Amino acid sequence: MINNISCFGKFLDQPMLIAKLNKSMPKILFTLGGLYLAKNSYDLFEKTKNLSGDEKRRTNKEIFKKMIVLISAMSSALLAPKIASFLTKRALLENIDQIKEKNEKLIDKFLYNNVLNVNSVQILNEAKERVLSFKEVKLLFSSMKTPKEYAFLKKFIPDPENIKARDIFQEIGYLSIYGAVPVLGGIMGGIGIDIYNKENLSEKVPDKINEGLYQYLANIFMCNIGAGGALALLEKLNITSKSARAIGMTIGIILTGVLGGSKIANFFTKNLISPLLNPKVKKEEIKERKPELLDLGLHTDDIATVSLLSGLKWIEPSLPLLYTVSGYRAGMGYRN
Repeated sequence: MINNISCFGKFLDQPMLIAKLNKSMPKILFTLGGLYLAKNSYDLFEKTKNLSGDEKRRTNKEIFKKMIVLISAMSSALLAPKIASFLTKRALLENIDQIKEKNEKLIDKFLYNNVLNVNSVQILNEAKERVLSFKEVKLLFSSMKTPKEYAFLKKFIPDPENIKARDIFQEIGYLSIYGAVPVLGGIMGGIGIDIYNKENLSEKVPDKINEGLYQYLANIFMCNIGAGGALALLEKLNITSKSARAIGMTIGIILTGVLGGSKIANFFTKNLISPLLNPKVKKEEIKERKPELLDLGLHTDDIATVSLLSGLKWIEPSLPLLYTVSGYRAGMGYRN
């Protein structure tokens, strides 16, 4: 009998569930973004409600800036999978209609050639059009025993597949482009609103680019490289255990991303970007961007990286949520 942990994994791996989560992501993302902006705006108004008209005008400008940057980052994060898929020739996630069509053909063929109990038949007929509940998945997997039935279940809800060495760098390329698009979108939104507000671009733009570089190198790209490099080494050593691969990729992320990414980003800030964009500022006056609690929280996207490289597709629809934060912080030019 299938245990509860395995059953929950199968529940999450349903292609229909992944497709529905992917379709719902724009609503989820913009709802959460709207709630964040509303809370942030309320706090700003509370701080300035007894201040002068100039202070209130500055508050309104700040709220408008946050809104534009957030919309730019969220929109870019939603567009990112299409851009990354196009550039890396990687297939997009299947949509709901494609899954329904595939399920109907697979289930009808199986039911025509096999005799099942009434409950299993009912569950499978329901599965043509909707996501099955945890209880239904468990009943279905518990009731099927023969090799033919197991073969059907593997087609209906495919097992996670360990990515092979030859595919690692395509996946790394896909994730790295995916993460770059929201960061660039946030920066462009931030620069656009600074131009509209007639801000001093020589001061504002370097902060945005430097923060964007930090977000991308420390929180996205170098972590992907660390995970991919570790996975390639494990593949070469013929280590196929999922737990060993997950641990190895996590170590790779810590060494190259968490520890190395911030150092590399600060090096480029001090020696290339700030001197180029704002030469009046002396190198010793340039402050290093230090990791903080939210940056550590952003490394939850590394869990997504490890999961995707381990073949868990249900993580992928959540990536816009994680990468929007990096894009937003880059567009705001946050530098501690």
